[in-house]
Amino acid sequence: MTRTARIERQTAETEISLDLDLDGSGQARIKTGVGFFDHMLELFTRHAAIDLAVDARGDLHVDQHHTVEDVGICLGQAIKQAVGDKAGIRRYGHFTLPMEETLVTTAIDLSGRYFLVFNAPFPAAKIGDFDSELVEDFWQATAANALCNLHVVLHHGRNSHHISEAIFKGCARALRMAIEVDPRMTGIPSTKGTLNS
Repeated sequence: MTRTARIERQTAETEISLDLDLDGSGQARIKTGVGFFDHMLELFTRHAAIDLAVDARGDLHVDQHHTVEDVGICLGQAIKQAVGDKAGIRRYGHFTLPMEETLVTTAIDLSGRYFLVFNAPFPAAKIGDFDSELVEDFWQATAANALCNLHVVLHHGRNSHHISEAIFKGCARALRMAIEVDPRMTGIPSTKGTLNS
């Protein structure tokens, strides 16, 4: 079974095409026009061991918000589509990731229901020319459209770049665990019999 998805989104603010292969090898082709965001998506792809291609053109003359949020919408939709009915997967994933002085824990449940807990304050408002608050906006959009529970907790950290990187890598590792095929799980990993509502 191929676990792939292609999402295309066009609005007055952004035009995005996104291709996802959950059973890839960490290959990224990312072009959003936002350098720091490209870097985060590339390391997310590598640590999730997926293949991800993103081509996004947004209204960067306004700011980076629409581009970052809409890529999150597309990624969430792609994850939801690619996992299908979720039969045979682990469903849950978690990871505690150190990044120099920073420590972040992430946990995900591909439950078919959305909830985000984001307890990761950034000490700096900007990372280069990137608004730090967009990290939470991206993961909110991703989780809402993947229909998953996502918890992100910053235990400690001083450098905003490190905090963001730890969050993206931690979410990647947690997702990697959740989408993994579990040889002992022969059906839907829920007593309800479905994870799509």
